[in-house]
Amino acid sequence: MRKGYIQVYTGNGKGKTTASLGLALRAAGAGLKVFIVQFIKKRRCSEHKALERFGDLITVRQYGTGFIKGKKPASSAIASAKKGIKDVKKALLSGHYDMVILDEVNIAVHYGLISADDVLELLDEKPPETEVIITGRYADEKLIKKADLVTEMREIKHYFKEGVKAREGIEY
Repeated sequence: MRKGYIQVYTGNGKGKTTASLGLALRAAGAGLKVFIVQFIKKRRCSEHKALERFGDLITVRQYGTGFIKGKKPASSAIASAKKGIKDVKKALLSGHYDMVILDEVNIAVHYGLISADDVLELLDEKPPETEVIITGRYADEKLIKKADLVTEMREIKHYFKEGVKAREGIEY
């Protein structure tokens, strides 16, 4: 039996979601089934178009109402995140998926849409062979402690600060 680990990608640098999508692509290449849940995000981006080509192996669901950026979250954002957690639990317990990605769940926890304990409960219930990937800035210390692998992306330099807007196919 294959052991599934818990991976966390956090920090203020670019590349957390990209890392998780790379893992999804690698898993699909090996014939593994992947469930990707995107918290916060609601925009359809280029990666969604690409992932549709792997529809038999990769499922993507969004449970977001858009970026929060310091605002008090709307009740609709909280309800959407809670539905996302519920659907992740179903997917984990179904035994259908080899990898489950909780994209931007750290942000959802940071802004109080869901609790770190909600995520920890999922991790405690995950089948031993299922790989779980957690992304987003501000990873909660409890999630970091629970994880088997933690990578912090650190921004050193970013062209956004020079006025470069997000570009299709690169940032979205």
